[in-house]
Amino acid sequence: IYNSDSIKEECSREDIKIYPVPVKTILQNHDIPNNLKDYVANMVYIGVLAYLINIDMDCIREALDFHFKGKPKPLNANMAIIQSAFDWSMAEFEKSATYQVEKMGDPHDYIMASGNTAAAIGSIYGGLQYCAWYPITPATGLIDSLSDYFPLLRQDPESGKNTYAVVQAEDELSAVGMTIGAGWAGLRSMTATSGPGLSLMAEYLGLAYFTEVPIVVWDVQRVGPSTGMPTRTAQADLTFANFISHGDKKHIILLPANIDECFEFAWKSLDIAGGLQTPTLVLIDLDLGMNHWMGKRFSYPDRPIDRGKILWEEDLERILDENNGTWGRYMDIDHDGIPYRTVPGNMHPRSAYFARGTGHDEYARYTEDPEIWEKTMDRIAKKMETAVSMLPEPVINKDTNSKIGLIAFGTTDDAVNEARCLLKQKGMATDYLRVRAIPFDIAIRNFILEHETVYVIELNRDGQMKQLLTLEAPDLAYRLKLIAHADGLPMTALYIVNHLLAQEGK
Repeated sequence: IYNSDSIKEECSREDIKIYPVPVKTILQNHDIPNNLKDYVANMVYIGVLAYLINIDMDCIREALDFHFKGKPKPLNANMAIIQSAFDWSMAEFEKSATYQVEKMGDPHDYIMASGNTAAAIGSIYGGLQYCAWYPITPATGLIDSLSDYFPLLRQDPESGKNTYAVVQAEDELSAVGMTIGAGWAGLRSMTATSGPGLSLMAEYLGLAYFTEVPIVVWDVQRVGPSTGMPTRTAQADLTFANFISHGDKKHIILLPANIDECFEFAWKSLDIAGGLQTPTLVLIDLDLGMNHWMGKRFSYPDRPIDRGKILWEEDLERILDENNGTWGRYMDIDHDGIPYRTVPGNMHPRSAYFARGTGHDEYARYTEDPEIWEKTMDRIAKKMETAVSMLPEPVINKDTNSKIGLIAFGTTDDAVNEARCLLKQKGMATDYLRVRAIPFDIAIRNFILEHETVYVIELNRDGQMKQLLTLEAPDLAYRLKLIAHADGLPMTALYIVNHLLAQEGK
């Protein structure tokens, strides 16, 4: 099917029959403004495809009605072109395609959604109150979904007023700065971006880390460096996210692999950020974020919102009583690395403090004392030990007596599972661990210990997950081998199988 004589001339295969589709002729039969013809030309393709694979025209009308939000004029205009292309195809083609589609039966507890939509809804159900952002592919869809669902779910029933704010900033620097300001003020706050935007946020994320302000950052990864391929997918921001900002620091990173985990990790990330008082980054990729996937119906959060160690007037009075009248914003009372914090609105006379990005003591007073600096940095690092118990555990699937392990994360999951089946057919059993969070769980080190060879599978050129695992367990690095691929397309099972067998010498 084509719309150019050059394609017909270039295609000389005898097993292919060429059908010239008269796109311009079909459009001329409809009253379409010239400035819109290039857009609605795609509707001709939809009409032809609907005939070839038997797509129900009522379903197409429903999809258009959803897309145009029930506006009859664009719906009817586009539908008329689709119908014309369908009628032309029925008269022109000798037969429809060999493979047809048909409506499914009752999908039971399954839905379809993009990862961006799942993340937006999960954030709302997690109590998100504030989002500042700047448009960037492929993260814009996450904010679009927030804007769609916020009005439905987060309006005060009595006053009708919104209980949320979504602010488009002038750039990513401003977006993350506003997000940090809202987080400091006590709001559950997040932003969403992609690799280039995350680069711009680096210094501000260091500020949030050191001032211990909870925020969530969604990074919907695309292909870089530079502008790269903004409409292609990759897992190449991992090491940057792990080390983002200058100086000594450690960051929380969550790695969902499907829409169900996008929803779950969205609401959990707000609890994690608030509980640890630190930026929490959630990394998905364009493939998961922008495309629609089937998954189970989202499960409502199974626990109340956790605001972490926030003190109001009575809480602060209790802390003072229990600690002989002593309290400071950065004092580690519970010896877990996590201090207590107050937020604006607390009227207790002892609640105020300066949030400093410079050196400070337990009472938020400026200092450059070397001992205090080291003590503060060690305390903040200690939070990461506490964090491990709060993060999603790795998913482990084992076969019988396998000497080969596979480690992956994110959207390579489907390809890895298919590859394991193909390898098993060839008589090669494998075990599989999917990383879902950083800092790493001890189970990951144990998994490496249990296998002679562990292949780390990832959608980037340099093996960024393998690099982080090598830093985590340098004594076991000799067991790690890399299967990495970065061409802008999703990982395939065949690529994994071929490269694993090649490295195994089989």
